[in-house]
Amino acid sequence: MRYTWIDEYLLRKAGVTKDLQKDWNWIRYQIGGKMFVAVCLGENDEPYYITLKLEPSEGDFLRQQYEDIIPGYYMNKMHWNSIKPDGEVPDDLLRDLLDKSYQLVLGGFSKKKQREILEESSVANAISCCGTDCSQCGCFGSMCKGCNASFGKVFHAPEGQACPIYECSINRKKLNGCGACENIPCDIWRNTKDPSFSEEEFAQNIQERVARLRKG
Repeated sequence: MRYTWIDEYLLRKAGVTKDLQKDWNWIRYQIGGKMFVAVCLGENDEPYYITLKLEPSEGDFLRQQYEDIIPGYYMNKMHWNSIKPDGEVPDDLLRDLLDKSYQLVLGGFSKKKQREILEESSVANAISCCGTDCSQCGCFGSMCKGCNASFGKVFHAPEGQACPIYECSINRKKLNGCGACENIPCDIWRNTKDPSFSEEEFAQNIQERVARLRKG
């Protein structure tokens, strides 16, 4: 797929979650539990369509302009459109269409629900995939933007690389966080011990992080 940036771009948006709909083999990006983008995967788990929502008039216009945009694959063909992942749709245009789909689905909620979704996202964004509350770190907001905002490339990770926990949970296993993994706490957690912790403090820290993830 030529649009290799799409996952990172979508997960930057407030309140966005993703999952794998196994029956369809679709990676779904959702806001408030409602899908606004799907990356449809083929037999070899290679993307073959990017499906998103648009106003009917705009979708119809774009389908006439680009042969790589077709009516929504297995979706309502008035409101949904599918884009070939190796086609000729410009990256900037695709970003704009992804933004519009996000806004359309978010705008379908009541104003109250929209505020709740965005407020919850603000709080949740400070909780890293390993259950650490980044907002309680003295480096947060100054030398570090936090695990989620920096895609795991936090100040204590090797330069240019994601933290090993983030690399495993988010990048490799494609989970929303370690809370969705049956192996927590694992050896990767234990091997990334903060050197300032005693063994007793580290054990307590692990308990707190696991509890935070399970509560979430």
